[in-house]
Amino acid sequence: MSEKKINLAVAGATGAVGNQMIACLEERNFPVKSIKMLASRRSVGRELRFRGDLIPVEELTETSFKGVDIALFSAGGGTSQKFAPIAAEDGCIVVDNSSAWRMDPDVPLVVPEVNPHAIAGYTVKGIIANPNCSTIQMVVALNPIHKKFGIKRIVVSTYQAVSGTGKKAIDELFDQTRAMINFLDYKNAVYPHRIAFNCLPHIDVFQDNGYTKEEMKMVNETRKILEDNTIGVTATTVRVPVFFGHSESVNIETKEPITADETRTLLKASPGVGILDDPQNNIYPLATDAAGQDLTLVGRIRQDESIPNGINLWIVADNIRKGAATNTVQIAEVLAKEYL
Repeated sequence: MSEKKINLAVAGATGAVGNQMIACLEERNFPVKSIKMLASRRSVGRELRFRGDLIPVEELTETSFKGVDIALFSAGGGTSQKFAPIAAEDGCIVVDNSSAWRMDPDVPLVVPEVNPHAIAGYTVKGIIANPNCSTIQMVVALNPIHKKFGIKRIVVSTYQAVSGTGKKAIDELFDQTRAMINFLDYKNAVYPHRIAFNCLPHIDVFQDNGYTKEEMKMVNETRKILEDNTIGVTATTVRVPVFFGHSESVNIETKEPITADETRTLLKASPGVGILDDPQNNIYPLATDAAGQDLTLVGRIRQDESIPNGINLWIVADNIRKGAATNTVQIAEVLAKEYL
């Protein structure tokens, strides 16, 4: 890390991801000179702890970013669309966790283990986009394979925790589970169907092509991050009754011949990847393994016997950490070290 100290702001600081961003900044010893905690007007008066100090929450306004070097945004797409350009006008570099800017051709979409070079493109709009949580963990695992063997096609099914929707969804799963165990009535407020003891093949809104918006995010973002629009990608995203940690069943077809052993060896040496792959001893990645850490965990690595160059993988990561907060902070680290 450079010696330069950074004037930092966290927009959406009181939310679950904002809180985790603050924790990650502490854990990773980010070189903070000053920090602003920004949120909506209703959060003004609260204080958030950072490195032993209590920092007052300020209202996010058009003047919040004067003198700020980097702003980490986790305040929703509408807020980002409004305030990110304002921040950039004031000379602040925005690292945005919403979907607002991801597919803008003038905004880099970055996973530091995969395409850190793309960060250089921030100079066009002053904004860097953080990808979708499910996309992040998948490309961390697939990037080294793509570089060496070339990926022709990806088929992915996700099993996504309710924390990806937010605190209200966490509460809904808890309340519904407690109600069903006690034979009480329950209600659906966040999801269209009961999530407790259920799986919902429906994340975000359905598009005209029959896919959900979440599924198309994975298709488009994967191609942009891996910088290869020829990769075929198809996704089915499912919400499951798990609090934290997204899991994915991923099948890939490569251009060059590949074996499970080659895949395992390659991933063991890859940044950001942890291998849990001893199924004979019941060792494979679980959502509970991923929770609270930043590695993308990979297991169930095996040959796809239905095609010549096919591999199956099971990929798990903490969606709040690596899928959101940590990836954002990692981008800021590269900015601080190499660009500021």
